[in-house]
Amino acid sequence: MALEALIFDVDGTLANTERDGHLVAFNLAFKELGLDWEWSNKLYHELLNVTGGQLRIKYYVNKYLPNFEVPDLDAFALKLHQLKTKKYVNIVEKGEMPLRPGVERLFNEARAAGLRLAIATTTTPANVDALIINTLGEKALDWFEIIGAGDVVPNLKPAGDIYHYVLKQMNLDASECLAFEDSHNGILSTNDANIKTLITVNEYTDRHDFDGSIVVLSDLGEPENPFKLLKGSPTKASFVNVAYLQELYAQHC
Repeated sequence: MALEALIFDVDGTLANTERDGHLVAFNLAFKELGLDWEWSNKLYHELLNVTGGQLRIKYYVNKYLPNFEVPDLDAFALKLHQLKTKKYVNIVEKGEMPLRPGVERLFNEARAAGLRLAIATTTTPANVDALIINTLGEKALDWFEIIGAGDVVPNLKPAGDIYHYVLKQMNLDASECLAFEDSHNGILSTNDANIKTLITVNEYTDRHDFDGSIVVLSDLGEPENPFKLLKGSPTKASFVNVAYLQELYAQHC
């Protein structure tokens, strides 16, 4: 069986969107609504254990603001998250969210090699579109056969629903794919779907447990800027390209 498709998470995997985008956008939304909240980078490390912006807001209120009262917390979280999404899109549209090392190169090499591409994320479709369009151009949205995002499935990561959805839409077996993730919730999600996974860490996830991954790297690397191998079997590769992925696939799949 051959490698047919690559499935990518977005936040933290394609770009450092959490630190440079979502956290900033949350704080801007709080300010606009007159809330005296400000999430620090340290606090955001904890909050990222909760996937989905609305759930993250409710978790924060329930844990840290027991005296905060609104008629309907679900409706409040929805309104706040919608505003935060607008702030995030504005940040991305200003060109302030570059892709991580090796991402654009790997997309181009994978397409040239005939590999199918897809996205599986818990972030909203608007966030995905904004990032892709403002880093790769609007035509790049067509590079991805399926963009599984937001509430298209009932359960967010760490559940495997989004990966099961993408596999079904692409009519692929998990054994024909490799996934790219950056977090513990991400690897739990791909494990649930039985998809072999390559991890690239970031400042929020470098201490996460990635049991079940086939390799853990600092990033995808570039020819002139090699990745750091954090977990997995050493090879001659110093950056992630199609040849390296084929080698990993042959070893583990």
